[in-house]
Amino acid sequence: MRVLARLFVLCLALFSVPSFAAMVADLYQVREPVASQTPEERDAALGRAFETLVQRLTGDAKAARSQALAAVRQDPQQVVSQYGYEGQDLVVDFDPVSTERSLRQAGLPLWGANRPAILAWWLNSSSEGSNLVGDAQPSAEPLQRAAQHRGLPLRLPLADLSEQLVGTAENISAGQPDALQEASERYDADALLAVDAREEDGQWQAQWRLWLGDSREQGTAKGSDANSLADAVMLAVGERLAPRFAAAPGSSSGSLTLEVQGADLARYAELNRLLEPFGARLRLVEGDRLTYQVSASAEQLRAQLSLAHLQEVPAPQAAAPEEAAEPVEGVPQEQAPRVVPRGDTLYFRW
Repeated sequence: MRVLARLFVLCLALFSVPSFAAMVADLYQVREPVASQTPEERDAALGRAFETLVQRLTGDAKAARSQALAAVRQDPQQVVSQYGYEGQDLVVDFDPVSTERSLRQAGLPLWGANRPAILAWWLNSSSEGSNLVGDAQPSAEPLQRAAQHRGLPLRLPLADLSEQLVGTAENISAGQPDALQEASERYDADALLAVDAREEDGQWQAQWRLWLGDSREQGTAKGSDANSLADAVMLAVGERLAPRFAAAPGSSSGSLTLEVQGADLARYAELNRLLEPFGARLRLVEGDRLTYQVSASAEQLRAQLSLAHLQEVPAPQAAAPEEAAEPVEGVPQEQAPRVVPRGDTLYFRW
């Protein structure tokens, strides 16, 4: 009760705070194209939808084939809340509670819905010329659809004249995103994705680079058309990002203590969403300082907290020993113990 009471003292007025990470909308809803509405086609689409959802939640495209999920894979309807047809798609809504329980029982890591917002500088080049994909352009639809399919919060630039001058093949394929960073600041994203996509003889291929904080990932992808290429890129990006944020139940990462300074009630709510995948338990509230117990590695925790732009700070200085009494000649003096910060505690602040 003391912890709950102190939470209200943090900030009675709910002022909004910047939310740099993005909540993935409809994370548990999957659309799969179907050729017909026969039971056979429906069952096949339900199986594909389950595999897509497992990939979204774990970041591993092969996780759904795990032997521990064999029973659910054979009958996905046991974790489905409802499904129906929209046009040529079967739209499946999975139950979050039963789905997550099945994945945890299988020992698979889970990636929460709060994920890094990705700004994509995507350049399409073909025999007809080059085009930087903008948010309102028809060419943005395959990218947005693929990002939703793979559970990634995607943003696209406006691709106005000034950004067309920045989003060139030279800048997008560069080893460092220096030329893109300044133009990206207005979009307030967590990660920067640069994709140089080219169409030759009816086939698409792309080189992509991803920057998140100080880390960099890169790769190549191929597709028979723009839709399949976009899906291949988003799948690869998700697989690279997930290990930084997904927490496996009972993993060897162990338990950490987290202290965060500068909290108010709105930031407390934001922090709870960020820490949800790590089974966070609030242990102490002191003024604007929150102390949690979490199950994660230090690297995962740092990556997750960077989404809210929290800054890691050094551990508090060891407390100086109290002033000793006047020494007595011939009598050994016991040195007062020093309070040493625990090595399993991380310290952050807003």
